[in-house]
Amino acid sequence: MKNNLHVFLGATVADAAARPLHWVYNQKKLNNHIKGKKDFAFLKKNKSPFYNIKTGKVSGYNEIGQVMFNTLLDGHENIEKRFKKNILKNFGPGSEYWKNLKLRSKYKKVKDWRGMIKGPWIHQNIIETVNNINLKKKISGGVKVNESDGFCATLPYFLYGFDFKSLKKIFKIVTVSKISFKYAMAKFYLIDFALKGAKDPIKEFVKRYNRNSYFREIVHDIKKIKKFKSKFNSITIKKLGMACSYPGTFNSSIYTIINSKNYKDAILRTIKAGGCNCSRANFTGAYFAALKGINSIPNSWIKKTNPVKSILKQK
Repeated sequence: MKNNLHVFLGATVADAAARPLHWVYNQKKLNNHIKGKKDFAFLKKNKSPFYNIKTGKVSGYNEIGQVMFNTLLDGHENIEKRFKKNILKNFGPGSEYWKNLKLRSKYKKVKDWRGMIKGPWIHQNIIETVNNINLKKKISGGVKVNESDGFCATLPYFLYGFDFKSLKKIFKIVTVSKISFKYAMAKFYLIDFALKGAKDPIKEFVKRYNRNSYFREIVHDIKKIKKFKSKFNSITIKKLGMACSYPGTFNSSIYTIINSKNYKDAILRTIKAGGCNCSRANFTGAYFAALKGINSIPNSWIKKTNPVKSILKQK
């Protein structure tokens, strides 16, 4: 597929597969939802306790990637300016995302959130980005959270072959978090190693950056995770971090990747582990698609994913 977009396809399908069980942190409830099912991707009925969109659609994590992808399809001139404009159109005032902002803002004030937003959930980074773009700030990225929005937004741009040095300017449109950028760069290097034919991209990353001060903490954590002797289990994911923030979302993904044989296996494990499975699924899906190729993505899953037509056209 042109521009290695099978990697973005892998992220998109994985996100949509996990989406109906997004943000289920109660493991007992999660196990009940998937009980008796060998393949619990693309559940027909939404089980996310926070928001409800139709099965096949993607979460806000992958959606920001779709906005960048469509920006690139329209041309490579003035990408930053057009990306910001498209963010406003897709997430800003008048959009379905923005309409749910008032209700979404209530959940932090309620100890036991029982609300259910009908429609998509707008992320903190995107709220800040929309506001900053409207205020015409030079750097529009959010500052309050260290999550995966920046990686998801920059992934299509990276796949189109833009050099590593230029990634930061795109990344900062969505978030200025230094932590988020560091972990996103680690993800991009791992995907790059996979695309270049490394049999074990994680091993290659550790070898290449073992003495690199910037990635010291990441390399240390990967080494620690690789020493875990127990078989894959949700308890370990909970300890590593099942929420949206780094480093947990990265470390849990690495643990899942190491303990998975292929794309389908990895995404099912990601879903079963609970929490913010969509943020982890975007990276894990992209990684295995890069490592194993487009044929590793189940065709039946591709058919169930809404925003894939424009990706599949780029042959």
